[in-house]
Amino acid sequence: MLIAGEVSGDALAAELVEALREKILQHESQPTADVQPLHTALTPYFFGAGGPKMAAAGVDLAFDLTRHSVIGVSDMLKKLRTFRRLFLQLHRLARERQPEVIIGVDYGVFNLRFARAIHRHVRKHRRAFVPWQPKLVQYVSPQVWASRPGRARRLAAHHDLLLSIFPFEKEWYRQRAPKLRVEFVGHPLAGRRASSAVQRPQTGDATRLVCLPGSRADEVRRHWPVVTGAFVRLQRELPNLQAKLILPDDTLAQSARALGVPSGLVLQVGGLSEALAQADCALAKSGTSTLECALAGVPAVVFYKTSWPNYWIGKRVVKVKYLAMPNLLAGEAVFPEFIQAAATPENVARVALAILRDETRRAAIQSRLATVVAGLGDAGASTRAAEAIVRLLY
Repeated sequence: MLIAGEVSGDALAAELVEALREKILQHESQPTADVQPLHTALTPYFFGAGGPKMAAAGVDLAFDLTRHSVIGVSDMLKKLRTFRRLFLQLHRLARERQPEVIIGVDYGVFNLRFARAIHRHVRKHRRAFVPWQPKLVQYVSPQVWASRPGRARRLAAHHDLLLSIFPFEKEWYRQRAPKLRVEFVGHPLAGRRASSAVQRPQTGDATRLVCLPGSRADEVRRHWPVVTGAFVRLQRELPNLQAKLILPDDTLAQSARALGVPSGLVLQVGGLSEALAQADCALAKSGTSTLECALAGVPAVVFYKTSWPNYWIGKRVVKVKYLAMPNLLAGEAVFPEFIQAAATPENVARVALAILRDETRRAAIQSRLATVVAGLGDAGASTRAAEAIVRLLY
C-alpha cells in the first residue's frame, strides 16, 4: 500500500513501484532443483492513494489524493473534514486488504498520522489467529529537523524504516531517535543532474531566464505578480532577454494565462530539465524547483509567499536559517532568498540582474552548487529505496 498526496510524491511513488516490482520478482525468482517448486514468484499488487503517475505505474488507486494538496496549517484546517473522510477510507481499505507493507511517500502530516493509526490498530487487535502486522515505511523524511524535532521520537515509535533523501538526516536521527532504522538512499533528482560546469549554448547575446512560480494553483496565484513583475523589469534592462515560465500541467497553464502573461514571456508546460540546461539564471519558488536548479548548475533567486496565517505559524515553529534546500545543505545563502513581504518584483529583479551581469559571481555560485550536488548521492535512489524495502520484508 502506497500513499502520496502531492504531485512530486506521486512521481516518486511511481518510480518506487517500478523498482519494487522488479526487485521483489528478482528476490522471489530463486532457482530450485525441485521438480515442483515449493515457492514461485508472484507479481506484487500495489494499491492506495496518489495521482495519475501512480495509476500509470499500475497502482490500484482508491482516489486521487493529489487533488487535495494544500499548503500550510491554515489551508489544511479548511479541508479538515475532507481529509478525515479520506483518512478513514484508507484506514478501512488497509484493514480489509492487509498489505505486507504500507509506504508513506512524503506528505508527512497525513502519512505520519496514518502510520500511527495503523500501528495502534495492529497492537490493539493482535490475536493468535490475526497475524497481520504490516511493515511501516516512510519514504522522504518529514522536515522534523526544521520544526518540532520531538516528532522524531514519535516517528521512531510507529515506523520500521525511514528512507532518507538528504545526507545529513541519518546522523540527525541517530542522535535523537537511535532506535529508528534510517537508510540514506540519495535524492531522486540526482539521476537527472547536469554538470555545473556544462557549457551553455551560445546564441548571440541572448540572456536566458527560467521562471518557476510553483506547482500548485495557490502558489502560482500568489507568486504571479512577483515573477511577472520581475520579468518586466529585467526585460527593460536586458533587451535580448529570452524567458520561459515553466508549469507542470495544462490546468495550471490555463489558470496562469487567465492571470495575464506579459509579452515576451513564453509559457511552457513541462520540459524543465531542457530549459534549465540552457538557462543563465532562474527565478524559483522555494521547494523542489531550487534543487532542480542546483542539479543543473543554474544560479537562482528564490522567493516564497504564503497566506499570513501560515506565515505567522511558520515563523514560530520553523527553526532553520534558510528555506531553499541548496542553502540548507551548503550552510549559506548560495541562492538569495526573499520571503513573504520581502518577495517583491523589485527585490527579485534587482538581485537577478546583478547575477546576470556578473559572470564571476555566476561561476562562484555554480562552483558551490557542484559541492552541494555531490552530496546528494548517485542516480538510482528509487532502486536503492526498493532494495531497502525488500530487505525489510524478507
